[in-house]
Amino acid sequence: MSQFLHSSGGVSLTDLLKDGSKHFSGIDEAVLKNIEACKKLSTITRTSIGPNGMNKMVINHLNKIFVTNDAATIVKEMEVVHPAAKLVAMAAKTQEEEIGDGTNLVVVLAGVLLEHAEMLLKQGLHTADVIEGYSKASKGVLGYIDTLEVSKCEDVTKVDDVSRALMASIASKQFGLESFLAPLVANACVQILPKDIRQFNVDNVRVCKIPGMSVHESFLMKGFVLVRDSEGTIKHMDKAKIVVFGTEVDLSATETKGNVLIKNAEELMNYSKSEEESMDKCVREIVETGVNVLIAQSTISDMALHFCERNKLMVIKCPSKFEIARICKLTGATSLARFGAPLPEEIGEADRVSVDEVGGTNCVTITRDSMEQTRVSTIVLRSSTRNTLDDLERAVQDGVNIFKQITKDPRMVAGGGACELRMAAHLKDIAEKTPGLEQYAIKKFGEALETIPRTLAENAGQDTTSTVSDLYASHATGNVNHGINIEEPGTLDMCKAGILDHLVTKKEAVRLAAEAAITVLRVDTIIMARQAGGPDTSRGPGM
Repeated sequence: MSQFLHSSGGVSLTDLLKDGSKHFSGIDEAVLKNIEACKKLSTITRTSIGPNGMNKMVINHLNKIFVTNDAATIVKEMEVVHPAAKLVAMAAKTQEEEIGDGTNLVVVLAGVLLEHAEMLLKQGLHTADVIEGYSKASKGVLGYIDTLEVSKCEDVTKVDDVSRALMASIASKQFGLESFLAPLVANACVQILPKDIRQFNVDNVRVCKIPGMSVHESFLMKGFVLVRDSEGTIKHMDKAKIVVFGTEVDLSATETKGNVLIKNAEELMNYSKSEEESMDKCVREIVETGVNVLIAQSTISDMALHFCERNKLMVIKCPSKFEIARICKLTGATSLARFGAPLPEEIGEADRVSVDEVGGTNCVTITRDSMEQTRVSTIVLRSSTRNTLDDLERAVQDGVNIFKQITKDPRMVAGGGACELRMAAHLKDIAEKTPGLEQYAIKKFGEALETIPRTLAENAGQDTTSTVSDLYASHATGNVNHGINIEEPGTLDMCKAGILDHLVTKKEAVRLAAEAAITVLRVDTIIMARQAGGPDTSRGPGM
């Protein structure tokens, strides 16, 4: 303390912090460095936009390989640590959790907005002017996007209408397979739709991945599919009464150890016989409650399996606690932590439990159509490799999430960059009427929205300048629903081509991207405390 009191100079921020702390402040050290980090993140995912987007190979900390163009997976598995880039990653995560699609738009748009903000800052604009301009542009474009509606998916019970609405979302992940996957996903969603469509639950559409064959051999099954065989010889049970055990199916062992002295063969027989009688009694008590299907998460002893077979009890082992939770949700059963007879309210029900062969693999199918809220459909995906199956699953999940959003708001906008270009043109009009320095930021927001059609053309191998110019010309002549034609140079009517994006998905993505960019721009000082002490994992043992 005395060195601060007696020093002739002032106290710097470094003197206020512990040794090892870091701080950065000002435009050059804080703002521009934050922008640079976000730009790098945006550049990684930008080439993945659209049907012709490139895949990224990400190897996570567990050495698991992800080959995908899904921005949510890429950003999640990269484990971004830079604080500013983390804000953009969190915005993408929010989009994934709330909507389920459009994460790439959030990351790319946030990165481009910050890139344009950097230009304005270097030209001499103050950060406050840029933030004010971006805020006005965000409000203006979010209000305008509601007027861009081109159609509605009015009847969500019609598979053809739903397929058309899901086509663009699935095509952006699996281009060339959308005409096969979209009807498959639409069927899966429509057949389990409750009377109140707003109560649709995305968890009721499951995905079962079985390697082998081609993607076109994928199919839809009603009910819950578990990629396992039953443990015993009983393979089919109608009007099933189900008990679920979250523990091992065996007699509990005592906590204390003891020695048993057996003097002859008769005593040995009686010792094992008493254990068998206890197990037999326990299984018979379970059967007397009306149960005919037993599902266990942990191990099933040979003796328990023997008595289950004698009492005509179908036995299934399911090691995954997540699958156990879904089975309980489907059947209404309660996962028990003890092995014994269940109470009546702990027993689940199903119309049918059977073992079916799917592509040479035995799978347990649990069907319950009698209860509307618990109806489940399973899409069985087939493909040659695990990575392809994982990517197909992500495309299916995006389609199911979009269906969920359609049940809430059925409005659709033109895809292929048409919507973004109309928003960009609208912002240019707003900028011309806005006094002050904010107009430059509003113009840059419009230019940032142009990045989407420009990137779509670039990823399709087209000349971006001429293609975007043609698109502007088409819009100027009244063809406002024209977007980028990725199959040949030029433009295409997105409504006639059936390339439609969900309005709320687009709206939320623009909102989150703008908020992320503004949050990063508001930061002018970064203070990093010294990292907490702990073992140095970079050093080997004994070093």
